[in-house]
Parts: sequence; C-alpha cells; structure tokens
Amino acid sequence: MKSSQNWDSKIDPSVFKSLQKIPQSDAKKILKVINLLIANPYFGDIQKMKGEANTWRRRVGSYRIFFKLITDEKIILVFHLERRTSTTY
Repeated sequence: MKSSQNWDSKIDPSVFKSLQKIPQSDAKKILKVINLLIANPYFGDIQKMKGEANTWRRRVGSYRIFFKLITDEKIILVFHLERRTSTTY
C-alpha cells in the first residue's frame, strides 16, 4: 500500500516513559523508526496483530513498537513499546 502524503502521529505518554528506561542508543533507533512510520506506516518489518482491528507491530532490534492505524484520518497511534522476550506475545 502506498501513501501519497504523510500521516499524523499521536504517541502515548507511556511510550516516552518506556524510552527513558532503555539504553539511549536503542531509544534513538526507536524514535527514528517512529518518525519513519509517519512517512509510510506499511514499510519495514511490520506485522498485523491477530484478533486486533488495525493494530500492527514494528520490530526494532529486540524491541517492538505497537501502533494502531486510523486510515480514514491518516493517524498513527503509537500506544505501546515493549522489549521482546519469550513472553511478549
């Protein structure tokens, strides 16, 4: 799916709290990927979450960014950031 214009993003405050708790190098990578989502949320290592409407995850190293797409309004809602472990899913 191709995007003709940038999307708007809304980031839950809990994501910023999570970013403060992880190593700075990882946090910078994650913020860079979140900025890339605005240009095209369908690009990269993404996967639709089963059983959830319009909920996706993007892999960044050992971390996962969970977001919802509101396609009518072209809004990306980043609502969760989690380190991938054996119990993540």
